[in-house]
Amino acid sequence: MRALVVEDDRVIAASVATALRSAGFLAEVVSDGETAWRRGGDEDFDVVVLDLGLPRLDGLSVLRRWRTEGRRFPVIVLSARGSWTEKVEGIEAGADDYMAKPFEPGELVARVRGLIRRAAGHTGATLRFGPLSLDTHRQTATLSGLPLRLSPLEYRLLDVLAHQPGRAVPAGEISERLHGADVADDNAIEALVARLRRKVGAGIIETRRGFGYLLRSGDN
Repeated sequence: MRALVVEDDRVIAASVATALRSAGFLAEVVSDGETAWRRGGDEDFDVVVLDLGLPRLDGLSVLRRWRTEGRRFPVIVLSARGSWTEKVEGIEAGADDYMAKPFEPGELVARVRGLIRRAAGHTGATLRFGPLSLDTHRQTATLSGLPLRLSPLEYRLLDVLAHQPGRAVPAGEISERLHGADVADDNAIEALVARLRRKVGAGIIETRRGFGYLLRSGDN
């Protein structure tokens, strides 16, 4: 899952990025609002952690531009000030959550995970697709109740598909979410899917030619 961290304080940015990467996210950091606006407008992120006090373009202006342009990724706003008026401003600008500084990185990660689950229509930390279950908190998976031994990349692939329920995700988009914007190797994704199918069963991951891959629910 791709996360964009927009923060001009290097210490805070490094702390947030480290926490997200430890939780399995592909976290990228930018330090000014203008760059953030362009990146968020051009690329697909699963979540954005957005500071308000940014150089070149303030965080609220960035958020308003994204929402006006139709960008709907979840955004959690960070601010050094925790007044209720600023929280209202952030929510009205299109924020999905708000945290005042200082904050615990672990709480931020938990809130980020919750935002992504809700954006995908899930309410709990466990996502189920037929006999396959993903525990997004522990980053583990089971098949018919038995634990699966997955590499970090295999788990992240399942996580990407699980958060796009009912949608065939193109190989290029999967590659971008796993590796970043500069990597798009369809053959590598096809090989990763094939390896994963040997562990979860051929019927769990469906290929829709010309569209991409999706996880089958028990109703499909």
